[in-house]
Amino acid sequence: MRTSEVEGRDYFFMSKEDFRKGVERGEFLEWEEIYGNFYGTLKRTVQRALDEGRHLLFDVDVKGGLAIKRQYPFTLLIFVRPPSPEVLLNRLKKRMTEDNATIAQRMSRVPVEMKLGEEFDQQVVNDDLARAIEEVSEIVNNYIKSN
Repeated sequence: MRTSEVEGRDYFFMSKEDFRKGVERGEFLEWEEIYGNFYGTLKRTVQRALDEGRHLLFDVDVKGGLAIKRQYPFTLLIFVRPPSPEVLLNRLKKRMTEDNATIAQRMSRVPVEMKLGEEFDQQVVNDDLARAIEEVSEIVNNYIKSN
C-alpha cells in the first residue's frame, strides 16, 4: 500500500497469506504476482456489479485483461501503450515513486506486455494524455452504445 492509497477506494488490501488462500479457493477472476506483490480481481465483486447491470472498467496488466476476456468474452480490451519504451522509462523515473531496481524490473516486462497487448481489441498510444483519455472514452462509449 502506497502512502497515497486508501483502503476501499484505490484497492482492497489483504495479507499475502489471505491472498494465497483466495487463489487456492478460486476466488479470483484474475491474479498475478508482480515484483513480490499480489494483485487480483475478486470474482464475487465483479459478478455482483454485473448482476446489478453495471459497466466495469479495469486497470489491470495485460495478462489480467486477457484472463478476464477468457471468462467474460464480451469484454472490450483496450491496450494503452506508451509511445516508446524510452518514453516509458523517462515517465517512471520522473514519478520518483520507485527505486532504480524496481524500474529495471518493470522495464524488463515491457517487451512481453507490448506483445500481449497486440491481442487486445483496441490500441491507444498515450503520447498526449488528454487525447488518449478522449480516445479511450470514445471507444468505451461507442462499445456501450452498440451492446
